[in-house]
Amino acid sequence: MSLNGLGDTPAAQSLPALFPVPEPDPARADPAPSRRRGGSDRSESTPPGPTRADDAGRQLVFFGADAAEPAVADLAGLLAGPGEVVRMGGTARLAVRVDAAWRVHVLVAELALRGLAASWEPTEDQRHAVRTSYTRLLKPLAVAWLDGPAKRPPAAFHLTGRRLRLWLAAAGTPEPPGGFLLRLGAGDQRSWDAIGTALAAAGLAGTLLGPDEGGPAYRITGRRRLARLAELVGAPPPATPPNAWP
Repeated sequence: MSLNGLGDTPAAQSLPALFPVPEPDPARADPAPSRRRGGSDRSESTPPGPTRADDAGRQLVFFGADAAEPAVADLAGLLAGPGEVVRMGGTARLAVRVDAAWRVHVLVAELALRGLAASWEPTEDQRHAVRTSYTRLLKPLAVAWLDGPAKRPPAAFHLTGRRLRLWLAAAGTPEPPGGFLLRLGAGDQRSWDAIGTALAAAGLAGTLLGPDEGGPAYRITGRRRLARLAELVGAPPPATPPNAWP
């Protein structure tokens, strides 16, 4: 099934069954609409604001998932992984295939935080396709990431905690006994090196695994790097199964 078709198919429906049903996450309540939509204009080259302290006085990780308000630009994290973006006139749509129902719940909630309605449908390969509607809010992201029909990171691409959180929610997989895989788009070979460079710049230098090695994916190993990943992406969303989050 292509994720690039126009409109929603009749199969699009409410969220897939998930047991237990996750409780709402008060720490990720929907921000005011004016702030949420205003964040969509943030460019690739503009990093999040300064760090701040939480209620307990602990200094938040610079570039961590809690260091800035949700913004449409965060969806670059999905495009670093297997996400796809397509344009139609002055609008664009983002879509991603995921392998588990919990990922659908997390991504639909994260998209809603950014003012984006999303639908999902089962795929023929027993996965789930999550996609937004076509919207002008996604046009800057599509312009930045598309080189003709192909996806490629813009020159100023960098990974923040919120971008990594979305990538991990869509395509992050623990690899026992001591690793974590961040999966890539199978047809995005032109992007893999640039994405690896961005990971290294975030303190997450990984090993690129090709399709014949269980990839494409970047493997993150080492106690220090895994601790850094956990710091950047923040606490697991309520729908996340045990041991699925760093």
